[in-house]
Amino acid sequence: MSPHPDLSVVIPCYNEAANLAALYKRLSPVLKSLNLSYEIIFVDDGSRDNTFEEIRTLHSEDKQVKGLSLSRNFGHQVALAAGLHHSSGNMVVTMDGDLQHPPELIPELIARCNQGFDIVNTKRLETEGAGFFKRNTSRMFYKLMNRLSDVALTEGAADFRLMNKAAVEAYASFNERDRFNRGLVTWMGFNQDVIEYNAEARFAGKTKYTFRKMLRFAIDGITSFSSRPLRLAAYTGILVSVAGLLYAVYALIRHFSGATIPGWTSMLITVLLLGGVQLISLGVIGEYIARIFNEAKSRPLYFIKEKTEDTTGND
Repeated sequence: MSPHPDLSVVIPCYNEAANLAALYKRLSPVLKSLNLSYEIIFVDDGSRDNTFEEIRTLHSEDKQVKGLSLSRNFGHQVALAAGLHHSSGNMVVTMDGDLQHPPELIPELIARCNQGFDIVNTKRLETEGAGFFKRNTSRMFYKLMNRLSDVALTEGAADFRLMNKAAVEAYASFNERDRFNRGLVTWMGFNQDVIEYNAEARFAGKTKYTFRKMLRFAIDGITSFSSRPLRLAAYTGILVSVAGLLYAVYALIRHFSGATIPGWTSMLITVLLLGGVQLISLGVIGEYIARIFNEAKSRPLYFIKEKTEDTTGND
């Protein structure tokens, strides 16, 4: 096979051993029907099950399947970056390994790319089996992200997309550690399009996005593309200071009129209010300082522990 296939499919995996055979069974016929040369790159993101052993099995049966095993769990966004760095196709599709991203949509992604789009994104309309909490927190995230961020995201956007070679090379130039790929791809520009789809229920296993990880994901997205939270903290501080000044004037007037009554209520409310604002502001500032700290260390984004043979790219 040519060292530069027409299409690369990058699939990050974390404890997805139970899904890989079923995913390959659906994905392989779709790719073969395209009459294009292709490679499938599975990225094992430090799984604790036998995910990489499953990848090795698939590789032994089909040399177009390749595998990377990261030295530890670096996170979904970094695993995606690792797969993109090691891809060599003229077009690259990224998708998850739980079968919620339908492989049958790939021909349409390619058709849109052939129409002249550099990046073809997808928009999830509904997710089979998704609960009320999951649906509504997702909507809230996109609304908050678009209100605070300088980058507009499509509600329901996913990391299921196609990028051409030029877009992948542009993406590879990013060096930042705290990654929010949906924002990065939007920020890059290029000629982009969106395809809508309905996500199926997860084939096996449990979602890796717990509430804590979703919250972390949202914070990464907002702080990576906006300084508005810092301004909001400053504006809140100004408003509280003005309110405190007005209260001080009121207190002085009451004092000189002899109407003051000793008590702790007003003092306690004032202290708690000011203390709360200060702590929130320090927390917001701390998030940005943490990102500066991570960037200043300039550590590698990830390490490759193991790979199947013939896997291209740089470690």
